[in-house]
Amino acid sequence: MLLAALAACAALLALPGAAARAAGTASQYPSGATRPLRLARASEFVHPTSRRGSFAARARHRSPRTRRKPRRPTLRGNPARALLAFEAMQQHYYIAGSGLYLGEPFSYLWPFSVAFAATVSMDEIPHMPVSFAHELQARLVGLGSYMDTNNSSAPEGVYTSTLAAFDAAVAPPSGPGGTKYYDDNDWIGLELLRAYRLTHSPAVLASAEQVMAFEMAGWDTNAEHACPGGIPFSNSPENIDRNTVTTAPAAELAAQLFRITRNPQYLQFAEQAYEWVRRCLLTPSGLYADHIDPTGVVEPMLWSYNQGTMIGTGTLLYQATGNGAFLDEARQCAHAALAYFNPERLGGELPFFPSVYFRNVLYLDSITHEPPGPKLAQAYADNAWANLRLGGNLFVAGSPPAAQLLVQAAIVQIYALLSSPASTYF
Repeated sequence: MLLAALAACAALLALPGAAARAAGTASQYPSGATRPLRLARASEFVHPTSRRGSFAARARHRSPRTRRKPRRPTLRGNPARALLAFEAMQQHYYIAGSGLYLGEPFSYLWPFSVAFAATVSMDEIPHMPVSFAHELQARLVGLGSYMDTNNSSAPEGVYTSTLAAFDAAVAPPSGPGGTKYYDDNDWIGLELLRAYRLTHSPAVLASAEQVMAFEMAGWDTNAEHACPGGIPFSNSPENIDRNTVTTAPAAELAAQLFRITRNPQYLQFAEQAYEWVRRCLLTPSGLYADHIDPTGVVEPMLWSYNQGTMIGTGTLLYQATGNGAFLDEARQCAHAALAYFNPERLGGELPFFPSVYFRNVLYLDSITHEPPGPKLAQAYADNAWANLRLGGNLFVAGSPPAAQLLVQAAIVQIYALLSSPASTYF
């Protein structure tokens, strides 16, 4: 039954970093990366009659919202929705006392990283009547279960890097461990730095720097590859394509570490990674392609989060250096992305992708104060509340619609970001 559901949700399970998303071939991610997955019945939707027409049509013609007594009178709008969605995430997916979320039996690192981001973002919401310090500590404890210091359980030569980093699955002895994905570690590293700002824990900062060492060591140095440089999808020897989704977030992480530590090596790497993506994956449309293979073939698929991470990197580099060229490039990409990623395209992506895109576009907007500001993200969030929400405040995505941790955590993140100042995003 679960395998059939996964097959039926092929569009939903389009996974980052792989040409498989466009070609329909097998993804480079483990088959269980998005589990647990539950298909939604029409009767479960809060507004079952509103799921008609396109994303844009639904946004224009929303059903009246059901009036219900507020659970917490002091909260309204996005903060209230963020809290309700977070509580549903914890109720349906969290394994109490473990620090981990449901999966096989535990979730893969990718959805865990989004739940981590959602938790940090909840802690950043001003005037929240409940504390998230305990939840944040629980995420940090859970994260430790994915740490593998040297891939000691794998035969020599199975992985290109044995540096300490986070495995795709819970590491031994509690789980199988395995491949380390560079993009997953990027997302974790960025959230560790946000958590460091909240906790001031030297251990949290050290963990982020450990991730950065893994990313920097993953840089492609093979001069025979077309457009040498960039970071591959994972530390598996078969993953030799270099991706926007691995390289641009690593640049963001490096720029943020430079801001905190003032270590010039981090700034140098951030600029190197950013310029490599611009040189090798920028298309004539002003948007960034997905990846390039060793022969120079570029996968042209356009995803919102790839644009977002390059917009964010340009903005962070502008802040780090004062060089206005970085800000101009970020603005140019944002203009192209806003023109291309209309509501239909955003609605066709897994919500994780727009959550990254919105975060970076809003961060740029906090500096340039250019339109559309939060309007695009707010429209997306309002549509999700009206049309993608089940009873119990579980959110779904895909066709057929399905609920999963990755979707729920991304929606929590969007509501929380819209409830917080952009200065807390990085």
